Amino acid sequence: MSDAADAQPQAGPVFFDRRELDQILRVYGRMVASGEWRDYSVVGHRDLAEFAVFRRSGDAPAYRIEKRPALRLRQGQWAVIGEGGVILRRGRELAQVLRVFDSRRFSVVE
Repeated sequence: MSDAADAQPQAGPVFFDRRELDQILRVYGRMVASGEWRDYSVVGHRDLAEFAVFRRSGDAPAYRIEKRPALRLRQGQWAVIGEGGVILRRGRELAQVLRVFDSRRFSVVE
């Protein structure tokens, strides 16, 4: 066995827990009510969990909320990523990272 395998054991896919998903869905519900977002997807990968939001079904994600546990002691495990892969906010606390949606004025561009 290699040292790298011993240092980073992988138990399986990463997912959001109930409290985390509740916080994310509150923001999602607010944005749906304002007409900004219309659809979402949740995916658990080997090293991250991703909640992607869409302006229209079938489009590329407008925003992705990612949980990467491997980064929790470094930059923080939470990130909000905008279109084009731009990291809008990263941190250790989900509530703090989700505030990026409070401080922005969103407008749908047709």
